[in-house]
This record gives sequence, structure tokens and C-alpha cells, in this order.
Amino acid sequence: MSENKQAAAQQGLKRMLVTLGVAALGCLVWLILGSIFSGIGVPMWVSGVIALLIFGPAAAGCFLLWNEMYPIYQSGDEKRVMPLSRWKKTIYKLTKGVLSVPAMLKNLGLTVWNAVKGAVCAVGRECKDIVTTFVHGDWKTKCSYVVMGFGNLARGQILRGLLFLLFEVVFIGYMILAGGYWLSMLPSLGKVGPTEAYDEIFDTYVTTYNDNSFKILLYGVLTIFFIIAFIYTWRVNIRQNQIAEKILKSGKKLRSGKDDLRSLVDDQFHKTLLALPLTGILVFTVLPIVFMILVAFTNYDGTHDGYYNNLFTWVGLDNFNTMLSWKVTGGAGTQSYAATFGEVLSWTLIWAFFATFTNYFLGMFVAMAINKKGIRLKKLWRTVLVLTIAIPQFISLLYVSKMFAKNGLINLALMNLGWIDKALPFWEDPTWARITVIIVNIWIGIPYLMLIATGILMNIPADLYESAKIDGANGWQQYTKITLPYMLFITGPYLLTSFTGNMNNFNVIYLLTGGAPTNAAASSAAGSVGYTDLLVTWLFKITTGAESQYYLASVVGILVFVVVALISLIVYNVLPSIKNEEDFQ
Repeated sequence: MSENKQAAAQQGLKRMLVTLGVAALGCLVWLILGSIFSGIGVPMWVSGVIALLIFGPAAAGCFLLWNEMYPIYQSGDEKRVMPLSRWKKTIYKLTKGVLSVPAMLKNLGLTVWNAVKGAVCAVGRECKDIVTTFVHGDWKTKCSYVVMGFGNLARGQILRGLLFLLFEVVFIGYMILAGGYWLSMLPSLGKVGPTEAYDEIFDTYVTTYNDNSFKILLYGVLTIFFIIAFIYTWRVNIRQNQIAEKILKSGKKLRSGKDDLRSLVDDQFHKTLLALPLTGILVFTVLPIVFMILVAFTNYDGTHDGYYNNLFTWVGLDNFNTMLSWKVTGGAGTQSYAATFGEVLSWTLIWAFFATFTNYFLGMFVAMAINKKGIRLKKLWRTVLVLTIAIPQFISLLYVSKMFAKNGLINLALMNLGWIDKALPFWEDPTWARITVIIVNIWIGIPYLMLIATGILMNIPADLYESAKIDGANGWQQYTKITLPYMLFITGPYLLTSFTGNMNNFNVIYLLTGGAPTNAAASSAAGSVGYTDLLVTWLFKITTGAESQYYLASVVGILVFVVVALISLIVYNVLPSIKNEEDFQ
């Protein structure tokens, strides 16, 4: 036994040295980050926080995981692991999760690298196949490289050939009449803005509107999309000729136009169904996203609207430098854009966390209480709760906002009862306002979760609870071992979508507080930021008013997308319902 203790002590000493090494590495990273960030105006404490977040858990994990929490005593060929208490197991899992972050980032980087590598290899294979087809193809296929659909027409596939040829004619006509102009103007976003000229007849100045930056950017992006579609269609045309050659060489007959039309409602019916939705996604989702991203690299705002006032131009990464800069541009007592963004982002994450999990667990408890045997008038209780869903939020939230005002119903009732001497600052104090919106959101969100949880709870086999009662499990043990795991497994993806949805929950915040109370320290930032503003409500404020800084709103939109995408990817990959789907089966 003394040898085992000596071996354990040696292991502990080695792991303590590793812990100190990790801590020293963290200090070195702090100094490096501090020297780098100081050049762009970032305080030293920011780099210290970053180093602490990265290496602090790692150092603590090395100590707890290797030294105290997981001691191993070795005797010969046998190893005995000492059991951990409940709190140590919790810390062990949290530490293990933190230590797995570098591996997750490494896997993410490898995934991106493999995707880029695969895309480059795929393009290379396509180019090689195009050259090979031209070299070994017949004269009909070679003519199709210039005149799309020629090979199909020459081989008797009239419908396919006409469609390819029509697409090429439309593309060439568009590029000559309009597309070439939009592409040529895209680098400058316009050369001549609105001009004024004196009209001697009417004795006044007349404004002449010339280039339109907004249209140039929009139609330029549309033209690029059209070019990509043409290249893809041209490639399909080449592949169709290649396939037709092989079919004819094998002695088989090519499909006619009637066969093609028949296949659209038979074996190719899935493509027919997906054609319209895919077009809608490209036009109404992908195109606006690309346009919004490009706006972030311009100076598009109220004074540079691109047509009536002034043209807007490309500014590169200046808008991102402004949003992420720690330099204070206002007077004393104000904070930088980066500090404002960090404050709003932190409150957005806190709001999303509480708005998601308070509704989730309280809604589940309400559903369990209503479903419990012996409860009467179950339909009535469910109906009363669902009424909050039936009433439009525009009405209910504005009414609740007036109820919690200084002269509202809540304060008047409390003062009449003698419980308070002066009105409570529900919407005037930042802490009160944030707590109040979370509580009001519970009132709104519980009915949704109650309905979802009711359907799931009814599907849990009653035999599980009966077996647990026989084994002596109390109500809390039945909840933690049966109900909660079952609910989390089924509703895991819903929790993720609910969290991301609450990060963009515009209605509750804007209708209740409008972002108030105003954050005076953020007065130098656009949009009059308030303490209860989420990123989405701040984005809305930036785009309204006289300034209408659309370029900053686009930057905020991109950063919101990055944050939401990272959280979604990480959480989605660790959800039990995704990783262990077979366990539930």
C-alpha cells in the first residue's frame, strides 16, 4: 500500500508541474496578446480576460482532473479508480468539457480545410473532364461548347436543345443590354451623383438624378448570380452531350421530348417539386443575405442613400474597425463601440438563457401539475393558459408595459395597499427592467411549453414510473431519472432553436421597454442603446432615424450571425438526441 501511495504522489507531482506549465503558458499568452492589442487601443485587462478564459479552466482542470478528483492507485497489473462524489463528478464533467474545446476547434478547422480541399479537387476534376470531353468528343459535342444545345438538336433531342439554346440567347442578350453595365459599375457603385442645374425658363435650380448605387449593387449581385447559373447550365449542357454519346455508342436510344416531360412527373418528380422552393430560397433568402453582407463594406446610410442625396462607395473593413474598436470617440463618461457591442451581446446571451430555460422548466412543471391524477377541470386550465397565445402580443405586451409604468396599475395598487411609499422603477432602473422583462416573458412562454410538454409527457410509459415506485424512488428521483432525461432527449433540438430565437426576440423587448432605460455611457454609439436592448433591437434602432446607418446595421447582423452560428454548431453536435439517436430507439 505504501508503494501505491508513493506512486500516486509521484503522479501528483508530475501533474502539478504540468498545471504550473499551463498557468505559465497562460501568462505568456497574456503578455503577447497585451502587446498586440495595445496597438489598437484595447485595454490590457481584455487580453488578461481572454487568456484567463482560455488557460484558466485548463490549469484548474489539470489540477482537479489529474490530482484530486481522479486518483489512480496501481497494484501490479490492476488499476483501481476511486469513486467521485456528486459535486466532483459535476466539476469533472465541466472541466472535461472545457478541455475538449481545443479539440473541437481543431476538428472544426480540419472540417473547413477538408471542405475547401474537396471543393478545389472537385473543380479540378470538372475542368479535367471538360477538357477530356472536348478532346475525345465528336463534332456535335465540340459545337455545343460554343452553341449550347447544338449537340442535343443534332441528335434529335429537340426540347433539351431548344431550352439550352434559349437560355444562352437570354444570357447573351441580358449581358449586352444590361448585365455588362451593372458589372462595370459594381467596382465604383456609381460615378455621377445627383447634380443641380439652373433652369432659366422656370428661374430655379433643377436636380438631375444620375447613377443609383443601390440599383448598381443589387443588379450587380443579380448579374453575378446569373453568370454562375449560366456556367452551371453550360456544364450541364456538356455533360448531357457526353452522356448522349455514350448512350448512342452502346446502341441504345436517346430520350425524346415526350420522355423528358413524362419523367418530370415520374422518376424526376422530386426535382419538379423542389424547383420552385429552391428558386424562392435563392431569390428571397440567399440574395438578401449576400446583399446585406456587401452593404457592411460600404458607407450606405441616410446621407449616402445612393441616389437622392449622395452615392455610397466601398470602404473596405472600416465599418468593422469602427464596431470592434476600443477607442472612445465621445466625451468623458462614454464608452467605445466595442464595449457597447460587448455589453449588448452579454445581455443578449443572458436574456436568451433565462428566457429559454425558465420557460422550459416552468412550462414542464405546469404540464406535469395539470396532467397529475386527481386534478379536475384540466381542459379549463389549459384553455386559460392558451388564451395568452390567442391574444396578439402587440396588444398584450403594450398593455403590460403600461401596467408596470410609474403611474401604472401595479405601482398604484402597491401604494394603495401601503406596501410601498414610492413607485417602483420597473422600466427606469436597468436591473429592475431586465428582471421584469424576463418575468413577463415567462408569462408569455409558459403556455407554449405547456402544450409541447403535455404531448410528450403523455407518451412516457407509465410502467417506468410504477417500477420506480416499487424500487422506492420518490417524486424528485422519478423526475430526474425518468421525466427530465426523456424530455431533454426529445426536446433537445427545440431548446437550441428556442435559444437562437430568443436571441432575436424583437417583439418582447421592443414592445415592453423599447430598449429603455437609455445607456448614457453608450451615447457615442449609433441607435441610442438601452440597457434592455438586444442585438436585434439595437440593429433596428441603427437603421431608423435621420442617420439610418445601414452599414453598421449590416456589421451587427453579420456578427449576430457568427455568434448564433457558433453556438448552434457547438450545441447541435453535443445534443444527445443527435449523437445517441439509437439509444432512444
